[in-house]
Amino acid sequence: MLTVLGFAMIATFLVLIMMKKMSPIAALVLIPALFCVFVGQGAQLGDYVLEGVGKLAPTAAMLMFAIVYFGVMIDVGLFDPIVRGILRFCKADPVRVVVGTAALAAIVSLDGDGSTTFMITVSAMYPLYKRLGMSLVVMTGVAATANGVMNTLPWGGPTARAATALKLDAADIFVPMIPALGMGLLFVFLLAYVLGRRERKRIGYLTLDEVLEPAQTETVLVKAGGGADTAEASGGAGDPLGRAGAAPGQPEGASEEGFPGLDPDRPTLRPRLYWFNAGLTVALLTAMILELLPIPVLFLLGAALALTVNYPNMADQKARIAAHADNVLNVAGMVFAAAVFTGVLTGTGMVKHMADWLVGAIPEGMGPHMALVTGLLSLPLTYFMSNDGFYFGVLPVLAEAGAAHGVSPLEIARASIAGQALHMSSPLVPAVYVLVGMAKVEFGDHTRFTVKWAALTSLVVLAAGILFGII
Repeated sequence: MLTVLGFAMIATFLVLIMMKKMSPIAALVLIPALFCVFVGQGAQLGDYVLEGVGKLAPTAAMLMFAIVYFGVMIDVGLFDPIVRGILRFCKADPVRVVVGTAALAAIVSLDGDGSTTFMITVSAMYPLYKRLGMSLVVMTGVAATANGVMNTLPWGGPTARAATALKLDAADIFVPMIPALGMGLLFVFLLAYVLGRRERKRIGYLTLDEVLEPAQTETVLVKAGGGADTAEASGGAGDPLGRAGAAPGQPEGASEEGFPGLDPDRPTLRPRLYWFNAGLTVALLTAMILELLPIPVLFLLGAALALTVNYPNMADQKARIAAHADNVLNVAGMVFAAAVFTGVLTGTGMVKHMADWLVGAIPEGMGPHMALVTGLLSLPLTYFMSNDGFYFGVLPVLAEAGAAHGVSPLEIARASIAGQALHMSSPLVPAVYVLVGMAKVEFGDHTRFTVKWAALTSLVVLAAGILFGII
């Protein structure tokens, strides 16, 4: 019964948000509360929610102060050279823009934190997507999938969890998987190229000078779209893919969101403190990778120091915090709403029953192929469950079943990280709300567009692992 209700709850949530019948926050709260009553545990709802909130509170704190920190770094101009460099590479060609998105997301993912990756990637690429009238779900989909592949780094989380759960060395899991993960990343770049070609066919090819010239923007976009209506060509609000553009009758160049990263005269810039901010960011990321302090504490200290040094005036500090309050509130609210979902899913026992049912459904004859089974199960399970739930709850059971048929725990562990490309777009991953929130994309649109490509990327990693004899 709990198994059926667990799958039904997840399916109901996904259907409602993809059909835009409910907002993600409302769905994350109301649907699990309703199902908690269905299973006859309504009286324990408060305990489940508080337990879920307690577990996700550090994540919410980390995201809140990370948004403030990187928001300040964007304000002071730390990433302006990166934005300009990407723009020079992209040359307003949609193919290069999408490939550049994948490259930037993959590079920034080296810090092991998805939220950081998405904040920097969206801040750099969002203005260009807007000005070209490109689909914003292409940006979020490519960024999330590239980050998912890179999330397998030993300090990214999943590999460390697998190593801990099975009492293995993280290096023994990750290093042999590098060729397979490399194939996954190569597939992401191929996917970016194909999606970029599709966007180029839809909107045409512009020069960088045309894009940077506000007076020409509206005319150019109409021409690039093959004579389409202005609102449609520039990504009107009614676009089903979530493309956003200027209001009807307003040139895109007049939009508030134009090219803020390239405005050399914005009052928030602090050019004299550039190297201080660069050094502070490097030190922060280094401390995060070395785990010198908990990540929420590092970002809290970093945000306080960045605000104090860059904006010693109290009024300026309040203005910068207020400028990023919208993002902070949206993301923190989403995380705490997700705590209701995970709290009910775990507290009622639905997760355990679902995992036991899936493991029990594996045919006896598949025993010698438990590594392949683990890899395939990692796709849906890490999407519908937290990484903690999968790696500490399900993986040991799979490893035990594999050991009974002579399958090495190392092979099981390596196969278990194949599904991370899909995992990064899970509604249970707080960082994905940073991505869609900053990109102003509906979560349902992102899910509908991204899931198929992310699942395919995970299958490429798994197939490459088998082909190379790693799994």
